[in-house]
Amino acid sequence: MNDNLHDRGPRDRSRVNIDEEWERHYWSQELGITVEQLQEAVHQVGPSVENVQAYLATPATGRTT
Repeated sequence: MNDNLHDRGPRDRSRVNIDEEWERHYWSQELGITVEQLQEAVHQVGPSVENVQAYLATPATGRTT
């Protein structure tokens, strides 16, 4: 259990959980994208943050991070 009250991020920072509204908001802010873009990225490549970042960085998505 995480007792740090200042830590507002997800427990598992290697995965994006789009089933939780607060995590969708957290990750969209963290990655600088809309919630819709986040959901599409997770749909395309799965919940791995590393894979989502790589997907967002590809020219085919229209984004470079």
